[in-house]
Amino acid sequence: MSLSRHISADDLLRQHQERHKNQNAHKLSVTKGRSLHVASPYINRYTAWEPIPKYKLPVDGVDAKSAYQIIHDDLDLDGTPNLNLASFVSTFVEDECMRLITENVTKNLADSDEYPALMDIHSRCISMLASMWNASPNEKPIGSATTGSSEAIHLGGLAMKRRWQEKRTAEGKDTSRPNIIMGANAQVALEKFARYFEVEARLVPVSEESNHCMDASKLHEYLDENTIGVFVILGSTYTGHYEPVQQISDSLDKYEARTGISIPIHIDGASGGFVAPFCHPNTVWDFRLKRVHSINTSGHKYGLVSAGLGWIIWRSEEYLPKHLVFELKYLGGVEQSFTLNFSRPGNQVIQQYYNFIHLGQQGYHRIQSNSLANARTLSNVLESSGYFTCLSEIHRKKGVHNHVPAGAIEDSDDPEYYNPGLPVVAWRLSDDFKKDYPHVKQASISTMLRVKGYIIPNYPLPPNEADVEILRVVVRESMSCDLLEQLFEDILIVTETLIASDPIDMAALAHPLQSIQEQSHIARAHTSLGPVSRHGTPPGESSKANGHKHGHYKGVC
Repeated sequence: MSLSRHISADDLLRQHQERHKNQNAHKLSVTKGRSLHVASPYINRYTAWEPIPKYKLPVDGVDAKSAYQIIHDDLDLDGTPNLNLASFVSTFVEDECMRLITENVTKNLADSDEYPALMDIHSRCISMLASMWNASPNEKPIGSATTGSSEAIHLGGLAMKRRWQEKRTAEGKDTSRPNIIMGANAQVALEKFARYFEVEARLVPVSEESNHCMDASKLHEYLDENTIGVFVILGSTYTGHYEPVQQISDSLDKYEARTGISIPIHIDGASGGFVAPFCHPNTVWDFRLKRVHSINTSGHKYGLVSAGLGWIIWRSEEYLPKHLVFELKYLGGVEQSFTLNFSRPGNQVIQQYYNFIHLGQQGYHRIQSNSLANARTLSNVLESSGYFTCLSEIHRKKGVHNHVPAGAIEDSDDPEYYNPGLPVVAWRLSDDFKKDYPHVKQASISTMLRVKGYIIPNYPLPPNEADVEILRVVVRESMSCDLLEQLFEDILIVTETLIASDPIDMAALAHPLQSIQEQSHIARAHTSLGPVSRHGTPPGESSKANGHKHGHYKGVC
């Protein structure tokens, strides 16, 4: 008997339920419509014979307590947020802040006439961020909250594109072939801008010599008169390195001196925008550089707000083209809008302001410095085991880029003593380990840690380095010393279990369940909605063009 490679659980359950209904049709018709006056939320109209609605709106509903219990129990299957070490998104909210969220959960950030106090708080946050990034008040910086960094990046890119178009049009030149420069390590939101807004994305290769970030020495090879700007990343999602903003700015200065073409910079500070100001103040990356026209950040990452908040600031009103600004008059007053989204929750802006006035500069410094210290500890103990090599470098003395033996490690409480970067630990199996234990696959470590509740991704580096895979942990505010100790112990237990395991068993384990889970989700959607394909690709069309040939990973923006 041959077994199917994929069995649909939904199909089997439906067949069983339909068989029961057909066999008990008389009993069901007698009891239908009766009210069950039972206190338990588990006694409701959805039973083993009438499943919970998943794909179609039900004709009749259930009481509120039962609806809550159904959804609550469904969500119990989610992972533990604090063990999701793949994500940069903050998962801790203080009780007092949660009260503010609850009190303001219905407020709409788009309605300034109804919520003037909320809009005033929004303006205060803009001013604080502009000051934090060294904008000059004389230049009249301007900005807005956004839906995460993705929207902010798109707005920054659009502003550069529109300014480039206006300049080219005034000069009577062609505007049909804009391009934008970014490193091959760019997070997907940057590439989305290029694809969605019809701008050629030119990816500058990365390498070990360039710290797996944009290689500034190769930048000139990708520039021309159609370059609208350069996306520079303050904190690569691969290894946490800051891209060399000042070096890139100097390179663009030289290019302008040689060609007369001025090219601006947009900083993607999704994570680094809330780390560098407090931990690496001597790193020049922000509005201190005249070529930096705009900066985005994620309030929901190291800004310590819950998911959904981004920010963008332009150094001056002149860098936000009037063409992108709309005047709205139908909500009771006159307001300006220059975001892609309109209605959106206002409570996240309140969360951000709460953090600003509650923590202040010193509070943010202590939290981010502690995260960096925890990341350094994890980096050092991983390398000290002999099993692993770190590609992230925040645990090494500034200027040192090679592995340092355990006995020679120098320690300091000052983040400026070390290479600047995010509290990220990116590592791989050491060359000696792979030589001694060739049957242990790095992906198996990620899979077995998932069994223990941790989400730690294993994925390839960008093109040019895609033959190297890394494991990565994002250290956030909520990682305690106890969790750090347990994590390292579990990594060692998993690794040594794999060492002692049968190579044939390991070959099977090296193929995670993700593809099987994808098949299951697609099969469910197919049953209810008709033919669909992965990643939204229409049936019959190839999905190969939807990402790098080495695949996607979840960077979480």
